[in-house]
Amino acid sequence: MTTINEVAERAGVSTATVSRVLNGKDTVDSELVARVLTAAEELGYRPNGPARNLRRQKTPVLALIISDVENPFFTAISRGVEDVAHSAGYSVVLCNSDDDPDKERSYVSVALQERVAGILLSPTGRTSGSELLSGSRIPFVALDRPLPDAGGDTVLVDTRSAAEQATRHLVERGYRRPGCITGPRGVPTAEERLDGYLRGLRAVGQHDSERLVRRCEFRAAGARRAAQELLDTEHPPDSLLVANNVMALGVMETLAEKGLRAGDDVGMVAFDDAPWAGLLDPPLSVVAQPAYDIGTVGAQLLLDRIGERRRGNTTTTLSARLIARASSHPG
Repeated sequence: MTTINEVAERAGVSTATVSRVLNGKDTVDSELVARVLTAAEELGYRPNGPARNLRRQKTPVLALIISDVENPFFTAISRGVEDVAHSAGYSVVLCNSDDDPDKERSYVSVALQERVAGILLSPTGRTSGSELLSGSRIPFVALDRPLPDAGGDTVLVDTRSAAEQATRHLVERGYRRPGCITGPRGVPTAEERLDGYLRGLRAVGQHDSERLVRRCEFRAAGARRAAQELLDTEHPPDSLLVANNVMALGVMETLAEKGLRAGDDVGMVAFDDAPWAGLLDPPLSVVAQPAYDIGTVGAQLLLDRIGERRRGNTTTTLSARLIARASSHPG
């Protein structure tokens, strides 16, 4: 069997040059490329696929670690990643962290052990696998939430501005006591949406608002309890900004139990335009995030990094948009 050393000797170049040419690197002089390819053809050299992958320490697989596979927001992100990866000849392995830092760390560890070509991660925002990524040579991209101490590329959405716009929208529609149900303390997206809500209130002259805020996990059950607490207070909110579409389901359960109707009795705007949002009665007002674009942009950034077509870390921030429907229109 012909070896890479024999190809290098026939072409009159180093084995390192042969390796760069056969691995598709674009840093080799075109004349040397021609000599190497000619020598390989004359000697009948065929690179060993598994051994080449081992030397390069990667396989044509991307790991995608998301927070909640049942959330349509992350489903759309996953589809964007898969579309770009498939067109470039990569497969995608999907991992669901359940917003659990330990589970996230475990998946990051497995991805590194399996020598995947790259990792796309929607971080929990708390202690997680970020230290594993920062110490590895495998390219990675953070989606939806940043990894400030790990480096790498990041794709975000400006949800702070979107939350401010949604809050002002509720006040402009005639609601006087908007409340907010957001995610756990320390999670970037939860903090940004709460900050946008508070900014929106200050912009319309309202300041005494902390008592109308509840935090919970990004789950329907937690939002259901949070809505119950808020609506059972002596001076309940007359409208709610809800941090994601899964939480919105829990809020709507509470409204139904209390015989309240969204819009007429309690105004409501939720993040993410889930497929069912416009089919409700009344249709749900939403802050639509470009979830599919988060996936496609993140995947392309990762492929560029894998192909060594770009250096330096980047942060791409996309915009969200308010879609006003009947749930934010008082009766």
